[in-house]
Amino acid sequence: MTKVDIISGFLGAGKTTFIKKLIEQVFAGEKLVLIENEFGEIGIDGGFLKDAGIEITEMNSGCICCMLVGDFSKALQKVLAEYKPDRVIIEPSGVGKLSDVVKAVEKVKKDADIEIAGRVAVVDGKRAKMYLENFGEFYRNQVEHASAIVISRTQMMPDDKIEECVKLLRKENPEAAIISTPWEELGKDAVCHALNTEREIEGIFADKKCGHDHHHDGECCGHEHHHHGEGCCGHEHRHHGEECCGHEHHHHHDGHHHADEVFSSWGRETAHKYTEEELDFVLKALAETGGYGKILRSKGIIQMSDGGWKQFDLVPEEYEVRKCDADYAGRVCVIGTDLDEKELQELFRI
Repeated sequence: MTKVDIISGFLGAGKTTFIKKLIEQVFAGEKLVLIENEFGEIGIDGGFLKDAGIEITEMNSGCICCMLVGDFSKALQKVLAEYKPDRVIIEPSGVGKLSDVVKAVEKVKKDADIEIAGRVAVVDGKRAKMYLENFGEFYRNQVEHASAIVISRTQMMPDDKIEECVKLLRKENPEAAIISTPWEELGKDAVCHALNTEREIEGIFADKKCGHDHHHDGECCGHEHHHHGEGCCGHEHRHHGEECCGHEHHHHHDGHHHADEVFSSWGRETAHKYTEEELDFVLKALAETGGYGKILRSKGIIQMSDGGWKQFDLVPEEYEVRKCDADYAGRVCVIGTDLDEKELQELFRI
């Protein structure tokens, strides 16, 4: 019997970081296969997970909800036949619907000895309310269908905001286990309890015996972390006016849209070598202004003018940059709504 865990989460919620924690702590010693599906043209995180010794099947040809009938089921069956893993971790696109992924896995059950062990939604605590209001059709689907909800960035939030976020999520999903403890404090037992949806009170507390030193997004060694204010909702309305609301009402009510009808992705390779000032300008422009469309996520690996390489990761109002190994080419990817591709090309000097 192969166990299947689906780790969903909206754009930039921290799915990859949480998966790395699961691989290192919770599923250590198991034969694992990760199936990734990024919405967009470039899979930036592949190298990061390959470093953990995990086999990766990347499917970058489109959003997962459009691929389920064909590629996804075939990919899963191929993985099961070729690798005979103990466990398959599926990381759907940030804008994929969890219900669609569950259905696709259930379809494969007739041809393979598998069971769904966990349906996880990773939620950025600081942006849950804003994303729920603006992208409800996609966001709510992930939260509603989860057996466990993992809140990221709680170490950056005051207690009252964490409680408010938990209440909001609990209203959408009365049954799921909710992890609100900062990830670096969580031990293996706490995560296992939550993933198995055991709601005992000790399941949300850290196992202090765990010797693993885990740092959360943005606090990792070598990260240069920038934060641009708490006012997510205000930022949203200030820069994007009625676009978001109008867009949402159009797409939310019938609830049958594919991600590629709502979200768009722009990705390019770049040979440009960026100065620190240029990179800083690019990231501030994407994080803090509305001039390039509604930017929900941006990732990239680029060469700097001093010859070194950096990797950046951005969500609304916040970004982080770290040094990384050289890659075969610079690559950048931007995901959002109403993207201005010409302006993005000029911004990145491509």
